[in-house]
Amino acid sequence: MTAIAQGRARRTVVVGAMCALVVTGTGLTGCSEDPDAGTNGVGKLPAAQIQSKTRAAAESAGALRLAGNVVTSGRTYRLDMRLSSDGGSGSVTAEGATFQLLRIGKELYLKADAGFWTKADGKGDSDAAADKLDGKYVKVPSGDPAYKKFSGFTDKDVLLDGLLTLHGSLDTDGHHEQAGTRTIRITGDKGDGGTLDVSLEGQPYPLRLARAGGAGTLTFSAWGKNFPLTEPKKDETVDYGKQLPAS
Repeated sequence: MTAIAQGRARRTVVVGAMCALVVTGTGLTGCSEDPDAGTNGVGKLPAAQIQSKTRAAAESAGALRLAGNVVTSGRTYRLDMRLSSDGGSGSVTAEGATFQLLRIGKELYLKADAGFWTKADGKGDSDAAADKLDGKYVKVPSGDPAYKKFSGFTDKDVLLDGLLTLHGSLDTDGHHEQAGTRTIRITGDKGDGGTLDVSLEGQPYPLRLARAGGAGTLTFSAWGKNFPLTEPKKDETVDYGKQLPAS
């Protein structure tokens, strides 16, 4: 057991013993440990200040992992992405099809199996092209409509700016826990405008977001943990040309 864990355990025992000594004429009174004891202190702040601090912490972090569902324009996207200021990598699943995204600087690559490309092309004679692209990193031309659409999934600033927003009046909704970390939850319009769990340990990073209107739930982890972004080898890459098959 770590020194921090031992200290927390001792504190719990002491508080429990003190509570047992607080007696009234009708028995024991209620007594509980301060939920903000030993935290970063944001749990005591108004919701608007918590949101401001968590956005600042997220923006200053060099990297993170984002996973979960996002519903936009009537489509549900399942994301599992590692993001940094230099780019991002990970997987996206939409309408039963899964593909990999890799962006290094301005260079964006999409990797998928032949089935994905056959479906994307939508032509009966697309088997040859699909076989050529199968399992390859396909370079997405910057002028292709897919570039703007998919590069957003790999852009830390764009994603966080669009996601870390609660709608309506802000309020706090008690102390919670996310993956073993204590959190304070803030809500927009009592939850109708979304909910955000913010870490009470270390930096006030966002850890879980439930978007307004049932538009998806996301978890955030590995804050500040760098990861490699490696350019694919030439024999693993295909430069399709000016425009990818229509999707």
